[in-house]
Amino acid sequence: MRKLDAIDGVMVKHLYVLMGFLRVPSWILVGILTVGGLSVDAGASGQAARAGAVAVPPQVSSQSLATLIPQYLTNEDREQAESLLQAILVHPQASLERVRKVLRERRIYESAPVGMLPSQPVRVRGKTLSYGLFVPPAYDPDVAFPLVVCLHGAGFTGDSYLERWATRLGESHILACPTSMAGTWWTKLSEELVLATIKTVRARYRIDPDRIYLTGMSNGGIGAWIIGMHHAPRFAAVAPMAGGIDDVLYPFLENLRQTSLYVIHGARDQIMPVWLSRNVTNELARLGIAFTYREHEWSHPHAGGHFFPRQELPALVEWFDHQRRDPYPRRVAVVRDASHLTDFGWVRIDATDRIAMFSEQLIDQHGDLIKNKVYARLAVEVRGENHLEVRTDRVRRYTLFLNDALTDFSKPVTVVTNGRTSFQGMVTPRVETLLRDVRRRQDVDGLFPAHLTIDVLP
Repeated sequence: MRKLDAIDGVMVKHLYVLMGFLRVPSWILVGILTVGGLSVDAGASGQAARAGAVAVPPQVSSQSLATLIPQYLTNEDREQAESLLQAILVHPQASLERVRKVLRERRIYESAPVGMLPSQPVRVRGKTLSYGLFVPPAYDPDVAFPLVVCLHGAGFTGDSYLERWATRLGESHILACPTSMAGTWWTKLSEELVLATIKTVRARYRIDPDRIYLTGMSNGGIGAWIIGMHHAPRFAAVAPMAGGIDDVLYPFLENLRQTSLYVIHGARDQIMPVWLSRNVTNELARLGIAFTYREHEWSHPHAGGHFFPRQELPALVEWFDHQRRDPYPRRVAVVRDASHLTDFGWVRIDATDRIAMFSEQLIDQHGDLIKNKVYARLAVEVRGENHLEVRTDRVRRYTLFLNDALTDFSKPVTVVTNGRTSFQGMVTPRVETLLRDVRRRQDVDGLFPAHLTIDVLP
């Protein structure tokens, strides 16, 4: 038998965990989202009207924008942050262009450790969790590096995956491997762990925001599917290996229309049967969503077909290197349950009819709303100049985050929702809107100086 270098093989004692998960998919409690009064907001409350509402200490008002803006974005005290914001709004140099320039100025990254860095701390919900990190010795803080986030399988840790993956990625990628106890990557806590890991790594190292890749093996492959679907605009590509999802989650595949996909599965996999990936890719094909599918015939002495053979890695890494995120796609489709009414790139579903809600632990039972796939849907397309067409299902209110890449603010904007004009007029970009959004997102890569919040008529 040919000796293969396994990047992952699930331990036999964890077989019941994996198969139990797939027989009774671990998603779900049903919730009801009720909605009150709705309104249209052009995202432009006047900054002059707000200025002065909070007292601005003299020592703050005399500081430069280059000092005030970073302080506002990072200050954890809300009152102090509001005071800093008011100081910015009344600052004589606080034009929209000047503030955008400050936000876009390249941050200076200090020298940071390189090489194998196991057990790095990351805070999630007040707890200290960990991730393994590999930074190539050739890392240059003046050069933006791509980031590969890899999710381990059951019976493994992020540090064990660090050792398996780092030597094979070479000198061109930073690698982060968070640790989820028992590999329960489908839970809300693990979802937050992945996002916190990315944020923590980006705070220390210069990462290219358009080259962040999510992958995972076995349970980690399940996590790559689920986290990738819910947070698709964050990733240039998602590559699940030897995983799968229950068909009640198939509607969320729509979220991956703008995200590159690479799916790998072993034809002889007896832990996660290959039909799991075949079924998902068949659904992707039915939806018209592009993907690459690799089904390998390799077998491992201990793991059988349930592993990622090293022979497959060069093609995957080469594929990663050709993928780039489009931060402002002119078409966006998003499907949401009631526990994920969060930003999705430049779109957010704010309020819905009665829809399904996933539980904190995604427990092993299906409610009727889950079984019937009762989710909220929104699709938006920028057509022509400043004309946005929106189609919704079970959505009562949504927000569009706008910038110069999507609209021409010197001309009127028209939004048509479900065939009816829901907004028509000028949208004014404002410093306050921009800064509040950057602080809320904690992300300076997407700058949105105007919002439109739209009520969906019955």
